[in-house]
Amino acid sequence: MSRNIPEIDLIDLGKIDFNKFTGFAIPIGQKNEKPLIANQNFAKALVKTFSFDIENELKKWPDFVGKSGELLEIPLNLKKDKNVRFYLVGVGEGKREDIKKASISLARKVKGSGQKIASGLVTEKAFISNFVMSLILASFIWNLKSPKKDEKGKSAFTIIGKTSEFSEGVTRGIHLATGVWQARELIHTPSNIKNPKWLADQATKLINSSKNSALKISIKSGSQLKEFGGLRAVGNSAPIPGPRFIEIKYRPRSAKKSPHIVLVGKGITFDTGGVSLKRPYEIMAPMKSDMAGAAAVLATLLTVSKLGAKVNVTGLMMVAENSLSGTSQRPSDVITHYGGTTVEVIDTDAEGRLVLADGLAYAVKNLNPDFLIDIATLTGSATLGLGRQYGAMYTRNKKLAKELFEVGERIGERVWHMPLIDDYSVALKSDVADFNHTADKENFGAGSVTAALFLEHFAGNLGIKGNWVHFDIAGVARSEADSGENPKGGTGFGVRLLSEWIGSL
Repeated sequence: MSRNIPEIDLIDLGKIDFNKFTGFAIPIGQKNEKPLIANQNFAKALVKTFSFDIENELKKWPDFVGKSGELLEIPLNLKKDKNVRFYLVGVGEGKREDIKKASISLARKVKGSGQKIASGLVTEKAFISNFVMSLILASFIWNLKSPKKDEKGKSAFTIIGKTSEFSEGVTRGIHLATGVWQARELIHTPSNIKNPKWLADQATKLINSSKNSALKISIKSGSQLKEFGGLRAVGNSAPIPGPRFIEIKYRPRSAKKSPHIVLVGKGITFDTGGVSLKRPYEIMAPMKSDMAGAAAVLATLLTVSKLGAKVNVTGLMMVAENSLSGTSQRPSDVITHYGGTTVEVIDTDAEGRLVLADGLAYAVKNLNPDFLIDIATLTGSATLGLGRQYGAMYTRNKKLAKELFEVGERIGERVWHMPLIDDYSVALKSDVADFNHTADKENFGAGSVTAALFLEHFAGNLGIKGNWVHFDIAGVARSEADSGENPKGGTGFGVRLLSEWIGSL
């Protein structure tokens, strides 16, 4: 795991050995639509070392004005057959978002080049964590291509700045980005490799390799899942290897009196739609990422443990494959969830809420959570409503919603508070069971809302009191193209949001 993650280092300007680097990133700001050097000390050191007049070079490129994310690459031929490259990177007005764009631009430019870059792009302590995160995440590479002889390998970045001020922020940024990277690697793994057993094995390896005594993992399978009617109904469509219930506990000694947060993640390792087969078939191709919620839960537990959060956290990964076979569930089946609630299955392609319902009910009955949060690539309706820039957030706690919204805006994983419309609950009534698991589509079009209302029942009093949150990340969990920090495919959404919020408690 994390095989291609770039190396990040930090050094004071006075201690830098310029001969160790193949590239230098220089921030160019913008004032009155004209470029200006934004880190004079770093620039002066480069001019002195390489006799390179940056200001004169800027005059040769009148179209380059220092807008955030602009990048000008200048190769410099040196003696002794050594070449270095200067990257003049636009930082605009030098605000948080400007620095983020600069970081992304640099990372994408040198991704996979094997270069060693000294960066003077960030000079403010408040921006360093986000800068590091963007630098790492925009460098993400994952594939199963045969190795090539001319491959350059991963790039490495050394941040030039005061170690006494930047060290904590750099470390935090690395931990948060590494968590997202780990989630992305799990999501990108194809489903001929990634089945429920494989995902459980990976979770075990990652927890054990962390060597953190506060982290413990347990896994249920086979007859141990007899009470988990939703998980079995979905997962028994692929009886080999069958579904898995993964429970991860983080119990630091310093958190005896802290709140207990339970995270529940949807972990469908591949989703055919089951008997209600997905149409058109092309939409099935990205369904290896339908376990993004479970990946986010696992990565969040690993991240908060690295950050030393003084909070008790339990992660539940509800893992199954929704296949099409002779043992698949059928529309009109009635299943009994953990805790005894009966549900009539309407559409086998709405399987995510069935596995989440078991996880929520298990948490309420056994774990006594102060906060209960589920995260899932749940409905296409969420994407229709919010696109791919915001995740849908459901809770009756306005204060909590505001907290999560603000964390998301700051950390780069944005969510929008959506309404739980009680009038729509009638759509979930069943003639033969306690609930239908999906709404009547002819009369109710709010598929993301009705899915949230279904899940709220299993959150019990926490749903009513408002300490339950449901994240529908169907839109933000996948990117259709390389864009910004995100690669084409799985984004790892939720890791930074949840880790930052948990750390704030």
